[in-house]
Amino acid sequence: MDSLRRSLSFRALILLLFLIHGARSFYLPGVAPEDFEKGHPLKVKVNKLTSIKTQLPYSFYSLPFCPPKKILDSAENLGEVLRGDRIENSPYEFKMRDPKMCKILCRITPNAKETKDLKEKIADEYRVNMILDNLPVVVPLRRSDQDSTPVYQLGFHVGLKGHYSGSKEEKHFIHNHLAFTVKYHRDAETDLGRIVGFEVKPYSVKHEYEGTWNENSRLTTCDPHAKHTVVNSNSPQEVEEKKEIIFTYDVEFQESDVKWASRWDTYLLMSDDQIHWFSIVNSLMIVLFLSGMVAMIMLRTLYRDISKYNELETQEEAQEETGWKLVHGDVFRPPSNSDLLCIYVGTGVQFFGMILVTMIFAILGFLSPSNRGGLMTAMLLLWVFMGLFAGYASTRLYKMFKGTEWKRIALRTAILFPAIVFAIFFVLNALIWGQKSSGAVPFGTMFALVFLWFGISVPLVFVGSYIGFKKPAIEDPVKTNKIPRQIPEQAWYMNPAFSILIGGILPFGAVFIELFFILTSIWLNQFYYIFGFLFLVFIILIVTCAEITIVLCYFQLCSEDYLWWWRSYLTAGSSALYLFLYATFYFFTKLEITKLVSGALYFGYMLIVSYAFFVLTGTIGFYACFWFTRLIYSSVKID
Repeated sequence: MDSLRRSLSFRALILLLFLIHGARSFYLPGVAPEDFEKGHPLKVKVNKLTSIKTQLPYSFYSLPFCPPKKILDSAENLGEVLRGDRIENSPYEFKMRDPKMCKILCRITPNAKETKDLKEKIADEYRVNMILDNLPVVVPLRRSDQDSTPVYQLGFHVGLKGHYSGSKEEKHFIHNHLAFTVKYHRDAETDLGRIVGFEVKPYSVKHEYEGTWNENSRLTTCDPHAKHTVVNSNSPQEVEEKKEIIFTYDVEFQESDVKWASRWDTYLLMSDDQIHWFSIVNSLMIVLFLSGMVAMIMLRTLYRDISKYNELETQEEAQEETGWKLVHGDVFRPPSNSDLLCIYVGTGVQFFGMILVTMIFAILGFLSPSNRGGLMTAMLLLWVFMGLFAGYASTRLYKMFKGTEWKRIALRTAILFPAIVFAIFFVLNALIWGQKSSGAVPFGTMFALVFLWFGISVPLVFVGSYIGFKKPAIEDPVKTNKIPRQIPEQAWYMNPAFSILIGGILPFGAVFIELFFILTSIWLNQFYYIFGFLFLVFIILIVTCAEITIVLCYFQLCSEDYLWWWRSYLTAGSSALYLFLYATFYFFTKLEITKLVSGALYFGYMLIVSYAFFVLTGTIGFYACFWFTRLIYSSVKID
C-alpha cells in the first residue's frame, strides 16, 4: 500500500513539473499572425510614457513630439485603460524590408512650457513605449559580465542628463534620433515575412544643415546620400527654450531564424532566471518539509487522543476528561459578530474562485503578454461572476448560525469589500487626475466598473444567497449547551494576539520570494510570465494556511478555549500584515520613488492587495479549521 502511494505521489510530482515547464515554454498568442509582403506599409503605434521613479504614465503626445496629420486612438480593452495604456498612431513610416536612413520626421522649437515638460520627464527617467505588430519596442543592453544574449529594456528613455566636458552645470539632452531594427522571419516558399522583433537604439544628436530650414533641407550630420549615419551621441541635442530640435530615424530590417510563435521568448527571459528558479524551489522544499512535519504530528496526536477518549468507560473517567473534548458543548456556539464573519468568508470564496480560474487560464496561455490588459480584464470579470459563490457561501454559514434575514447578508456581502476597495481606488484616481496623468481612469470606464458591480455582481450574489438559503442548514456534530462554559486563564503563548501573529509567518514565508518577482514586474516595468511556478506557490499557500490554522486551533481547544471561529480566520489572515510590511521594505530598498503622490499610489495599491490577501488567506484558514473541528468532534463518542 505504501509503495503504491509513493508511486502515485511520484507520478503526480512528475506531472506537476511537466505543467510548470510547459507553462513557460508554450502559450497561445493573443493575436493571429500577420504576413507582410515586401513594401507593405507597417503601422508603428505609440503608447504611454512610463517611469519607475514616479509610476505616473502620460500619453505620448503630452510632450512636444512629432504628431501625425490626425491623432487616432486605438480601441483599448478594460484592462488596458486601467493600466493607463493610451495607444495612438504615429508619423513613423515603415515599409516591409524597405530600409531607411536619416529620415527627417519634423523640426520643433519648444516654448517655455514644452521645455519645462521635457526637462521634467528626462529628470524623472521617463521611457517612450512604441508598438509594431503588437510587439513593444525594446532597447538591447549587453551584459557587462558575459558576451551572451543581451538583456532587453522595455521602451527607450526620452533623454538623459549630463554635462559638457570642463563644465559642472547639468544639462538635459533629448534622444532625437532613433535607429530602429525590425527583425522578420521569411517564408522561403511565399517570400512573405512575419515580424518577430522590434528594437531601437536612441541617440542624441545636434543636427546641422546648410542655409535656412525648409522642407527640402539636407542634414550635414546625417545624410543618406553620403551614407553618413548617426552612430554615437558625441554632439548631443540640448533641451533649451526656443532652440530647434530636429527628429530623425533609421529603419533596418534583419532576417531572423526566430519563428513567430516564439517571438515573445526574448521578452520573457529574465536576467536573473537562475536565482529565480533556485530561490523558489528552495522555498517550496522548506515549506513542503514543514507542512509534512505538521501533518504527521497532527495525525499521530489526534489518533491517540480519539482512541483514548473512546476507551473511557466509567462515569468517573468521563468526569476527569481533559483537553479538547471538554469544550464539546460550546465549540459550535455562534461567535460574536457572526454576520460579519459570514460576509468575509463569502468574499474570500469569491476571491479564491477568481484567482484559481485566472491561474488556470494563465497556465494554458490565454493571458500571455501579447494580449495587453488581458490579465486585469479577466480578473475583473471573474470577480464579478464569482459573486454567485460568494452569496452561496455566506448564506450557508449564516443559516448554520440560525440566521433568517438572508437578503441583508447578501446585500452586505455584495457591497462591503468592493465598497472599501472602490473608496481607496477613487481617492488614488483623484490624485492621478491631479497630476494630469493618462493613468487616471476616465468617467466612462468608472461607470462601466460600477455597472459590473451593481448590474451583474450584486444580482449574482443574491442568486447565490437564495440557492444557499434554500438548502437545509448544516447540522452540528454535537449539541451546544445553553449556558456558555467559562474559559480558564490562558498561558501567555496562547494569547489571541500572539498566536494570530505567529500563525501568519508560515503562509507569508511560502510566497515572499515569488512576491519579490511580482512586485518587480508591477513597479519596475518588467514582464511576469512564470505562472506555472506561481500556481505551485498558490497550492503551497493553501496547504500552509490550512495546516498552521489547524495546529493552532488544536492547541487552543486543548487549552479549553472554544472561541475559534474568528481566531481561525485571523490566524491565516495575519499573513497579510507581513505582506504589507514586506511591501514597505521593498519600497525603501528597491524603488527610487521620491514624489509624495507616487508614494501614496504605491502604498494605496499595496493596501488593496494586502486587504485582498487577508480575505483570501483568512477564508482558507477558516474552512480548514471548520472542517477539522467537525471531523474530530464527530469522531468521538459524546455521552
